[in-house]
Amino acid sequence: MNPSYRPRNKRRIAKHGFRARMATRWGRATLSRRRKKGRKQLTVSIGSKDGSR
Repeated sequence: MNPSYRPRNKRRIAKHGFRARMATRWGRATLSRRRKKGRKQLTVSIGSKDGSR
């Protein structure tokens, strides 16, 4: 049996990235809530290769 979670950055960004959030009404509402709450990071971002993010 395969593991249920196989991480892929491309899929992660496509589903949970900023552009994906902005594409739908509820995604924009999510961003709005996170801004209101004061979240430093609004959406997922893939870390850079040097590990600075």
